[in-house]
Amino acid sequence: MQKVIINPGFGGKENGTVSGNIIEKDYNLEISKIIYDRLRALGTNAYLVRDDDKTLNDEERLEIIESYIENDDDIIILTNILASGNDQGAEIIYALRNRDTLANEISLNIENIGQNILKYYQLRDPNNTSMDFYSIIKDTKDYESIIVSYGYPENQNDNLFLENNLDNLGIAVANALYDYLKKENIYTVKNGDNLYLIANKFNTSAEEIKNLNGLTSNNLTIGQELIIPKLKEIEIEKDDNNNFFYYVVKQQDNLYKIARTFNTTINAIKEINNLENDNLKVAEILKIPTKVTTSDEGNYIIYTVKSGDSLYAIAKNFQTSVNEIKNINGLNTNNLAIGQILKIPR
Repeated sequence: MQKVIINPGFGGKENGTVSGNIIEKDYNLEISKIIYDRLRALGTNAYLVRDDDKTLNDEERLEIIESYIENDDDIIILTNILASGNDQGAEIIYALRNRDTLANEISLNIENIGQNILKYYQLRDPNNTSMDFYSIIKDTKDYESIIVSYGYPENQNDNLFLENNLDNLGIAVANALYDYLKKENIYTVKNGDNLYLIANKFNTSAEEIKNLNGLTSNNLTIGQELIIPKLKEIEIEKDDNNNFFYYVVKQQDNLYKIARTFNTTINAIKEINNLENDNLKVAEILKIPTKVTTSDEGNYIIYTVKSGDSLYAIAKNFQTSVNEIKNINGLNTNNLAIGQILKIPR
């Protein structure tokens, strides 16, 4: 899931730069709320590290950021600040680990509404030049993290621009974030990767990746950057009666394999999905029926495999044995899939 976590700098006892009518802690919060509202209106998941005037140290900010993150989230952490001094213009600082694409998009959007752009750049820790200078970037190393400094309120021209263009600046940055998130994923090839493993990870196909990247062979090199097509947004129907769950079709899947895995039938899957034939597409969303009808239904109960389950744990929970579960379900291995339907002997 794509998420933007917005971190307004300073707050509480820490005012930041104060000049004229601008108090940095308040300005940072106001522009953060504008970005938040705009992203939410565009359908993007957005979160605020602080939504009122309170003091937060770096550790507390990191804790709040981590609380919004789940496994496999596509995260951008945006920190909003103002600068101190008499220069004029905005600056964008991006992480050593990240490309400059987002920084460039933000700078173009800010420049388009009339603010001078001093530069966008990476800032290294002078004591360890392999690390980022700012902890909010350095300590969020698994995610894309960027700092936007909107200007210098101590500069008379910047002060006037910042005060009169608060909404415009917030919307410009939000639009840049939204446009950036809608573009393709960039994936860096790691040791042990191949096209089929990568395609399966992102619920796409090797051919789609090859076509998008202009590849003429399946050969990859460690460190190579690949554009990964994003899945089309799908409006998921909610099932309040637990009659089905959703499954994303992966490379090498077919209806027979899926039906066997989830103890259902090809016809049941086709019927619930209104399929006219057996053809499937990678990344297609299927409803999988959860109700299994058999003549000996009274002799077992139906159990849906959850994250962390194993045959041993399930058998122990229902006071049966691993072999009995395997026999009644026709299983040849102990491997289970989340969402898999098991018959459990009574």
